[in-house]
Amino acid sequence: MYDFCFTPIYAGLLAIGGVAGYATKGSMASLGAGLGTAALLSLMSKWSLDAYHKGEACKSATAISLLVAAGLTLMMYQRYSTTGKFMPAGLTAGLSAAMTVFYVWSLLLGPTPKPKAT
Repeated sequence: MYDFCFTPIYAGLLAIGGVAGYATKGSMASLGAGLGTAALLSLMSKWSLDAYHKGEACKSATAISLLVAAGLTLMMYQRYSTTGKFMPAGLTAGLSAAMTVFYVWSLLLGPTPKPKAT
C-alpha cells in the first residue's frame, strides 16, 4: 500500500476530531490542531499521489507525514498518561502510532511505483 492510500483517511479522522473537540468543549486548540494537521497531511498525500502518477516515489512527503504522526503519537500519549482518558488522547495516540509504523514501513520496505513509459 502506498502512503496516499491511508493518509487521507487519517487526515479526515484528525479533522473530525478537531471539529468534535471544538463542538463539545469549545476548544480552539483542538480545532486548530485537528484542521492544521489534517491540511498538512492532505497536502503530503496529494504530493505523493502526484509523484506516483509520474512513476516516482515521494519519500519526502512520506517523511513529513511520519514526523507529524510521530509528533502526535508522543504528544497525545503524554496527554493520555496524564489524564487516563481514552477519548480523545488515547484514541489519537493509538491511531497516530499505527500510522507512524505504517510510514516507517512505507519508507523502508514499501512499494515502489513502476516507472512510466516515455
